[in-house]
Amino acid sequence: MKIAVTYNNGNIFQHFGRTEQFKVYEVEDNKVVSSEVIGSNGVGHGALAGLLSDRSVDVLICGGIGGGAQAALAEAGVELCAGAEGDADQAVEAYLKGELVSIGANCDHHGEGHTCGDHEEGHSCGSGCGDSCRGGCGVHTTLTGRNVGKTCRTHYRGTFNDGTQFDSSYDRGEPLEFVCGAGQMIKGFDAAVADMEVGQVVDVHLMPEDAYGMPDPNAVFTLEIAQLPGSEELEAGQQVYLTNQYGQPFPVKVTAKDDTTITFDANHEMAGKELNFRIELVEVK
Repeated sequence: MKIAVTYNNGNIFQHFGRTEQFKVYEVEDNKVVSSEVIGSNGVGHGALAGLLSDRSVDVLICGGIGGGAQAALAEAGVELCAGAEGDADQAVEAYLKGELVSIGANCDHHGEGHTCGDHEEGHSCGSGCGDSCRGGCGVHTTLTGRNVGKTCRTHYRGTFNDGTQFDSSYDRGEPLEFVCGAGQMIKGFDAAVADMEVGQVVDVHLMPEDAYGMPDPNAVFTLEIAQLPGSEELEAGQQVYLTNQYGQPFPVKVTAKDDTTITFDANHEMAGKELNFRIELVEVK
């Protein structure tokens, strides 16, 4: 069995048709035995499907993907798991454990900012893992500093106040790359890096307002199971993806379920938490 992931710098690249690389995993007895990174050669989504088929890929894990690409993959016989994000290796492990869930969704408006529509081909999934300091804020103030607007590569270690580590680029063996001030990172992480010098190491303590914000009660919503084909198989504690009215996937966690309804929480798992980071600026380009 072969699993391919749209790939960039250790993470799942979010635009299938624009991916420059795939990481292809060879799986035996439900375990990864080898992997390699291959180039896409700059071809379009139809040819990308053919490229994966020629490589005998059975499953594709990716972020965003359009209807045409989904049709091309289906014709090539490649199973699709779209809407995933974060660390590529962790996503594959989650898939093999059955934790990268794919469900169909077709529902009405259910709370501010959380309307889900038809999943093309009925595929939506998520892993709930990887790169804990990416995104999650949504509002970023204008930063100033020597690194703003530049591509930065940082190593970091993230811990809670009790010292428990929740993420580390050191453990992955690869620095995190992002454009400082572009809204790719939580506000406090961006601000810490904005005026650092290469080689400098800083320790920062972030309140929720500078990290993932406080939990929003409007982001917890309950739906009829009949509105979400496939949701009858879900269990409390699972993390999956729904789509909004624009077809964009967003992660939710199943918090409760009974015979007829299912409750989701779309708050980030780090919402309301104080976070600590040790950040090392490795390179600016």
